[in-house]
Amino acid sequence: MSSRVGLRFFQNSRAAFRNAQRRFGAGRRFQSSDAPAAEQQTTFQRLWNSPIGVKTVHFWAPVMKWALVIAGISDLSRPAEKLSLTQNGALTATGAIWTRWCMIITPRNYLLAAVNFFLGCVGIVQVGRILSYRRSLEGSTTEAAKQMEHEIVDSAKNVVAKTEAAVEKSA
Repeated sequence: MSSRVGLRFFQNSRAAFRNAQRRFGAGRRFQSSDAPAAEQQTTFQRLWNSPIGVKTVHFWAPVMKWALVIAGISDLSRPAEKLSLTQNGALTATGAIWTRWCMIITPRNYLLAAVNFFLGCVGIVQVGRILSYRRSLEGSTTEAAKQMEHEIVDSAKNVVAKTEAAVEKSA
């Protein structure tokens, strides 16, 4: 039963697509040449029929990409040592590159440009946090190494003492 529903949907959508191609021409963009009819459309109808409207990838791609921005913002509460520099660097580069690209394409997609701009901003903040954390570790590297050396020496002395005590006890 469900496969028939899918088949019917596919056939109906294919027929609707063919009708739209015949009506508007294969290579032409959807544009209304009837200006008075365009003025009578409601806001929802204009959004629905727009070349960057709800029916297009120009709308849904930025909506879904906000999840990356939200994930980056939620990472602000994570400690910097658990963040990935390469991942956040890639988010920064993606945000910068695609923000520029959104201004070049036709039609300009300001919604996608906004989400990419904020993605780049979140990436820059996270990269700054990671680099600041790593820079703070470089100053305390010698102290951390000395502390680790003392811990290792102390644990080794404890093992030697326990071993000697076990040998004396068994002898």
